Amino acid sequence: MKKKYLYIAIAIVAVAFVSYRLTRSDKAKIAPPTQTNGGGPMEVNAVVVKPREFSNIITLSGSIEPNEQVQIRCEVSGIVRDLSFQEGGTVQKGQVLLRIDDSELQAQLIQAQSAEKLAEDNENRARLLLEKEAISQQEYDVAHADYETAKAQTVLIQAQIAKTTVRAPFSGRIGLRSISQGEYLTPTTVVANLLSINPVKILFSVPEKYSSQIRVGQGIYFGVSGTNTRYHADIYAIEPGVDATTRTIRIRAVAENPGEQLFPGSFARIELPLDHVLDAVLVPTEAVIPVQNGKQVYLLKDGKAKATAVETENRTRTDVLITGGVDIGDTVLISGIMSLKDDLPVRAQVVENE
Repeated sequence: MKKKYLYIAIAIVAVAFVSYRLTRSDKAKIAPPTQTNGGGPMEVNAVVVKPREFSNIITLSGSIEPNEQVQIRCEVSGIVRDLSFQEGGTVQKGQVLLRIDDSELQAQLIQAQSAEKLAEDNENRARLLLEKEAISQQEYDVAHADYETAKAQTVLIQAQIAKTTVRAPFSGRIGLRSISQGEYLTPTTVVANLLSINPVKILFSVPEKYSSQIRVGQGIYFGVSGTNTRYHADIYAIEPGVDATTRTIRIRAVAENPGEQLFPGSFARIELPLDHVLDAVLVPTEAVIPVQNGKQVYLLKDGKAKATAVETENRTRTDVLITGGVDIGDTVLISGIMSLKDDLPVRAQVVENE
């Protein structure tokens, strides 16, 4: 009998507990949401859009190239008899850099000159005989052709002798040599590299979307590793086509290098100024929200947040250039962005955007 009353008591307690939980759950479901600020408008910061100057500067990577560069070679084979340059030194245009032994060619030249003199005498005698009608025109033509052939042979050997002397094609700085005096040199052997490094060229690539904003004569700024010096260069050549692989345009600029502090092959950090806008619409970067179909900002309209789609063009570290959706004088919300909703009541505190 006692067990029966015990079971009844346990059942009553269980029913009471379940009823209590269900009552609390229903109350939780129907309770209205509360705002963290006590139900009033949400406190946010905002900026009033004012016309500002905007210079769009893009940062690119490039490399420094010599103004001119050539590998010094000899066109003929032979023994090096004279090296007339100092490694790492400067040379002037036309300066003799090396000479190849030309003794054999000089002997051939003497032989060719003798044959030319003999052919010239024969041609002169044939002309006199032709004037006296002692020989035919054909016989004279043969003598004249022999003379012309002999002259050509002399010129050919003289040209070969000239190739045994290697001269600097332009003024510049010559690098380390790879040969020694007395070595047998062939046309495939690179003697040294000759570079002209004042001025220097700056090679870099620009995304194709900026192609319409780049022109010959436009200035750029660049820096190199190891120094904080900011150098200036001017664009002088633009590739007429877009690289299909990288979708970029190759550009070359030229910079003065009087102290030869810029070395070819160095990495260059390039700043390329593009369009300059006087009355630009700029908003802080934190105000622009990426959405599925583009970008948007929240404007303050009649005490409420209004989601507005915008069109952007360029950006800096702190601001975004707006080309559509926001006008001068609009108030743009810049804080609490992730908590904002369209038509949500807000109380905005305007701050300065410099």
